[in-house]
Amino acid sequence: MTPTSPEDQHAAFGAVETVPMSGFQKVVARRLTQSWTQIPHVTHHDDIDVTALDAHRKALGPDVRISPLIFLAKALARALAAFPNFNASLSDDGKTLVLKRYFHIGIAVDGPLGLLVPVLRDIDGKDVATLAAELAALSAQARDKGLPMSAMSGGCMTITSLGGIGGTGFTPIINQPEVAILAVTPSRMQPVWDGAAFQPRLMMPLSLSYDHRVINGADAARFVRAIGQSLAEPEALT
Repeated sequence: MTPTSPEDQHAAFGAVETVPMSGFQKVVARRLTQSWTQIPHVTHHDDIDVTALDAHRKALGPDVRISPLIFLAKALARALAAFPNFNASLSDDGKTLVLKRYFHIGIAVDGPLGLLVPVLRDIDGKDVATLAAELAALSAQARDKGLPMSAMSGGCMTITSLGGIGGTGFTPIINQPEVAILAVTPSRMQPVWDGAAFQPRLMMPLSLSYDHRVINGADAARFVRAIGQSLAEPEALT
């Protein structure tokens, strides 16, 4: 029997078009499949109060535009310092955990080639204005298809954001050899009970996918809460 091609399977029901995957798409597909099949993923979801962060950003004035993503990256670096198992990589044989003493954060950027992850380096030692300028430059390179591989290597953890597109949460796939990835969706004003009355608070949904071989659920919850505590005091992150 002659094997049936994928397009023939569908062409029996109507017109189809066959579009080849690009080389980059093939690499990404292979890496995502490897990560999903080799790592036991668990995703923790939480809403973080960013009312103070929003007020702080507005207080900086109209000429200073710092994305909430930059503050989130700074808060993430602090959490990595407090929870070393998140700032780690597991050896191929699963017997050794490599703890990193540096804080490089990958930021997923949607470009013409697909999703690229440029890395902001030594986040703990830079202010938000410097990091914002670095991310803008890296994002421009990604859009212009000029981002080198060296700019996408050495990350400790990745942030992936849907920005203003929408959604209330999702389960991102870990960017190996990292052991966790943080997803953020658009913030929403919500009523929050303060013990006496409901107050309007701006809440940011975070979704943390983590390698369950390295991280347990309780630590994942504490990790996200630590990020929230840092974002509640944005002046200290500036």
